[in-house]
Amino acid sequence: MDGRIDVITLLFLIVAVVVILKLRSVLGRRTGDEDARFERQARAQQEARERAAAAKGKVVTLPRREREAATVGGHEQSAAADAETRVRNFAGGNAFLEQALLHIARADPSFDPEQFVRGAKQAYEMIVTAFAEGNRKMLKDLLSREVFDSFVAAIADRESRAEQIDQSFVGINKAEIVEAELKGTTAHVTVKFVSQLISATRDSGGQVVSGDPQRIREVTDIWTFARDTTSRNPNWRLIATQAPN
Repeated sequence: MDGRIDVITLLFLIVAVVVILKLRSVLGRRTGDEDARFERQARAQQEARERAAAAKGKVVTLPRREREAATVGGHEQSAAADAETRVRNFAGGNAFLEQALLHIARADPSFDPEQFVRGAKQAYEMIVTAFAEGNRKMLKDLLSREVFDSFVAAIADRESRAEQIDQSFVGINKAEIVEAELKGTTAHVTVKFVSQLISATRDSGGQVVSGDPQRIREVTDIWTFARDTTSRNPNWRLIATQAPN
């Protein structure tokens, strides 16, 4: 270099200065839109804070236990009312039966007489079939101790003679609640069953000693079922059997 400024270098310096000045003029400038946007954001934040403060003064948070207790209480009242409605509709004007079933429903709001009858019909078929087959295990789960002992004694007597029951369950023509009672906390419901069976007892040689394997006969049974209304076990057990008058 001889101390003279090169023309190209000078041109680069001029361009650089122009660019810097241009950037400063653009970057350092605020438009009216930006100011308005900032003001809108600040106003929105202030309004949000005011709404939060107002809401804080109005909202009452209930303790969880109180909320749950109120909900449970409401559900219990609703369940009790529903149970009484179901009983009255089922009784169909039979005041004596209605009152008896209402005592059970008030002790156990989950009690539904229609559902009970459906379950009793299933239990009846299972018990009759298990007795014919000599199925002690199934009977034990469905009968009270006294009834179970009586059924098992009859099965043992049949087995001692090497006899077997050849039976076909045709169906249940009728099942109706004829009595109901709440004894302490235990509900008792008596059902009259009218069923159709094909049944014959055969000896060890296969000969029919009683009944008729070709004839459908009508059978009437009156059974009483019981359940402790305070128990978590929903199952009913057969506690008594009787023949119709």
